Amino acid sequence: MSAAAIEQPFDDEPFSLTAIAEEIMERHPGYRVEIIGGHLLVTPSPDAPHARALTGLMIPFIAAGLHGEETEVLQNVGLWLPTGAEDYAIPDLAIVDADIDDHLVENNAYDPVCFRLVLEVTSSNWKDDLKTKAVAYAQAKVPVYVVVDRRHQRVHVLTDPNGETYEHHRPYSPGETATLPDSIGAKVALDVDQILTAARRKTD
Repeated sequence: MSAAAIEQPFDDEPFSLTAIAEEIMERHPGYRVEIIGGHLLVTPSPDAPHARALTGLMIPFIAAGLHGEETEVLQNVGLWLPTGAEDYAIPDLAIVDADIDDHLVENNAYDPVCFRLVLEVTSSNWKDDLKTKAVAYAQAKVPVYVVVDRRHQRVHVLTDPNGETYEHHRPYSPGETATLPDSIGAKVALDVDQILTAARRKTD
């Protein structure tokens, strides 16, 4: 009598970072999981100042008419990255072309061609926003990358992606106004003091 083979459910399945990312999000609701350069980036749930800063940042974009027929102002929408088969990022805020729905790639991530600006407000893993994501967004040719750097109290504006870097990087300090390129679709100037004050934890 011959013995039946015992199936090993995972033996023939390819290793999938996407599956691991989905499992982490299922076990830890509120955590953000991204895959950049073949590595998982896990960010804990944002605190209230982080969310407050994002709400405040949406106001000048919307007031400039960027949430309308040609562009939209969106939070936490996936951006497909060209750095790997499973790579994607989820910027805190983005200015996108209004036809973004036509550019879905997979896993709720969209072609970077429809992103005009991405913005991150730093959390505990601030180095990822300043370094890892700057490289990834440049490789994806996102025209403008803005970082609200809560650790160093700066607002960084990066423009003109070229390879793995942005050719122009301008940090703005408290008391300055960060003027964004007209390429996003409107004239927008950000009050650095106002943004950093909203993003500051009460214990800082």
